[in-house]
Amino acid sequence: MELGLFDVGAFIAFIGSVIAISLYASRKQESGEDYFLAGRGLTWYLIGFSLIASNISTEHFVGMAGEGYGEVGLAIASYEWIAAITMVFVALVLLPKFLRSGIYTIPEFLEYRYDATSRAIMAFYMMAAFVVVAIATVLYSGALALNAIFGINLVVGVWLIGILAGAYTIYGGLKAVVWSDLLQGAALLIGGLIVTILGFKAIGGVDVFFAQSADKLHTLLPSDHPKMPWTIMLGGIWIPNIFYWGLNQFITQRTLGAKSLEEGQKGVLLAAGIKLIIPFIIIFPGIMALQLYGAEIGDNGDQAYPIMIKNILPAGLRGIMLAALFGAVMSSLDSMLNSAATIFTIDLYKRHLKPKAAPKHLIKIGRVATAVFVLIGCLWAPMLGNFEGVYTYIQMFWGFVSPGIVAVFIFGLVVKKAPAISASPALILTVPLYGVLTFALKMPFLNAMGLTVIILWVVMGVITLIKPLDKPIEYPVNTEIDLKPSPVAKIWGAATVLATVALYIIFR
Repeated sequence: MELGLFDVGAFIAFIGSVIAISLYASRKQESGEDYFLAGRGLTWYLIGFSLIASNISTEHFVGMAGEGYGEVGLAIASYEWIAAITMVFVALVLLPKFLRSGIYTIPEFLEYRYDATSRAIMAFYMMAAFVVVAIATVLYSGALALNAIFGINLVVGVWLIGILAGAYTIYGGLKAVVWSDLLQGAALLIGGLIVTILGFKAIGGVDVFFAQSADKLHTLLPSDHPKMPWTIMLGGIWIPNIFYWGLNQFITQRTLGAKSLEEGQKGVLLAAGIKLIIPFIIIFPGIMALQLYGAEIGDNGDQAYPIMIKNILPAGLRGIMLAALFGAVMSSLDSMLNSAATIFTIDLYKRHLKPKAAPKHLIKIGRVATAVFVLIGCLWAPMLGNFEGVYTYIQMFWGFVSPGIVAVFIFGLVVKKAPAISASPALILTVPLYGVLTFALKMPFLNAMGLTVIILWVVMGVITLIKPLDKPIEYPVNTEIDLKPSPVAKIWGAATVLATVALYIIFR
């Protein structure tokens, strides 16, 4: 694709502005709380847009659109719409508990509820998954999009993205991340909307699209569907969503940095509302690509969205879309890098190696860890070309750790007398158990997640019956943050749930 001077100028101006504003906003950081949690001063709109921008990246534009192009169609939207309901649960139930305890990281909460061993296991799982799954996937899918649209070599694209996002994340910490996310989140939403509108125009209108794509606009697929059977609604789809939005450091870190509980709840619910519209600007273009360019794309669904951009965007918008894609990649990558560094620094280095480390020393360790994670991610990312489907890869392989983490957290919150010894076996068993169900027994991976959680709950239940706690655990209380809930949170949450149900009825 040829780029004109306006395209190049728009791209450079956008990326330069994002980095400059982010670094300016993150200056004068003196403590670990400043670097890792933005000084616990984040407001609702920063939290909301940062959640969306961190979540929506090129694994969505490439992978989710690719699933829409393929046999799954609009059913892949369940990841987005069930996420909206999950985020209501996070805002009203989990977030108050986490902010009240004053934690830096989600694994830290496990030590308060169980013991240091379970915290260390979760921290190790999260770091490994961030590097091998999340960071590598974002780098690969971003480079794939740049290759398809602009002809940039795949490996060169991986390193270019890694170095750019890594540089300002190393310097600025979470505050740099959330300010970059605010700008990049707006750009990716606007860019996605433009592609959708132009796609409707190319097809011949909204009515033509719905008429020609009727067989792909269903959210509930037969029970024997290999990827998205309707049975996942009974349990499987909820596991990755509860994990991702409530227990995943990559996402929860900006909510842990909230100025108050009210600001945190409003930010999460803002993101929940935005999630409802994401399928229309990502999955719809993937379905459109099948109608418009199916012969050119063939069986490689991951090329659907990039080919759409390549063929329908006029000169002048290409640089803006390039900036939006770059923004989508960097907003996810910077969040993952910052979260992985936070877990390493707080949960492993400080907890087990140097408990009395000075704040500035912890910031230094966090920056070194970020650089190492960038290096590993860039080296591993090109290997993802050997797997079938970016979005399926990331969802399937998170399944090795997410069922165990969800099982341990939910069981510990509900069963007050669950002993510390019940957590570690569940966290360890989750890897081989999910592996057997998914790869040996060939169970759809979302159903395997749900069954894994049930089995782990049985294991934890037996251990609790044998050796229950004498009395419930008492958590620490953070007295430095306003824990008054938002007066509109329950109303906002109810409206989100009703809107989600309405979408499932419309596209059943």
